[in-house]
Amino acid sequence: MARSDVTFPSGQATCAAWLYAGAATAEAPGPIIVMAHGLGCVKAMRLDAFAERFAALGYQCLVFDYRHFGASSGEPRQLLDIRLQQEDWREAIAYARSLPSVDPDRVVIWGTSFGGGHVIHTAARDHRLAAAIAQCPFTDGLASVLAIPPLTLMKLTARAIRDTVGARFGRQPVMVPTYGAPGSTALMSAPDCAPGIKALIPQNVDVRPDVAARFALQIIRYFPGRDAAEVTCPIHFAVCETDTVAPSKATLRHAAKAPKGEIKMQAGGHFDIYVGKDFEANVAEQLAFLAAHVPVAG
Repeated sequence: MARSDVTFPSGQATCAAWLYAGAATAEAPGPIIVMAHGLGCVKAMRLDAFAERFAALGYQCLVFDYRHFGASSGEPRQLLDIRLQQEDWREAIAYARSLPSVDPDRVVIWGTSFGGGHVIHTAARDHRLAAAIAQCPFTDGLASVLAIPPLTLMKLTARAIRDTVGARFGRQPVMVPTYGAPGSTALMSAPDCAPGIKALIPQNVDVRPDVAARFALQIIRYFPGRDAAEVTCPIHFAVCETDTVAPSKATLRHAAKAPKGEIKMQAGGHFDIYVGKDFEANVAEQLAFLAAHVPVAG
């Protein structure tokens, strides 16, 4: 696939992205899929596998890293701030719409895990979008917090408070692991989390396994699933049956309220749909959704 490295501004920083050319040209603009990852993850963690499938059928793709992560700029590093990431989505969409080869009314947004929650939030506010795909989406802060063992939650909260107070005095961030073994003080510590995330990291890519701990105080206040009722474009929900990170019960309750929602249950857990046979089944359903609602040829 023809892929180039591009950047676009967001706030005081710059987001780094991959742009897949697809089949469109300035003379015949076509659709584009704007894509981003989940909690603490970067685009190199299997988003290229999805983008290559989409681009092979002619879709342009813009795959970006959030500010403070991966190849994007922003200090301090590993700062996961919900409001800033929502702004990154808006800027990515605006950049995509500005490209000569893009039909600005045929923009699709695609997000996975925590990024899937941002997709729901964004689509509820941008009614010009042509379609959206929310893969194993984070939808309900309370449901995700209740999935964390109580002792781990207490330790995370203590670190988050230390980090928040320290930030007010200009101190370096207090970090917390994004994933770890069961019983560890990590944001994701179910048995499938550490092996699942490690399976997404290419051997030649260094991905930091932590974020600024203050994020733990934001999780319980974020309910992007509640915005599903306001999403007016077609939206595809890929929901994992045994999801330990974004519990499927809460996701299904919220997704059912989307006026043009399509819910597809996926076998396995939160990380299975990125690789192997589960990836193949998942991406096939997403391609069918795109062909039905935003075909390359218009």
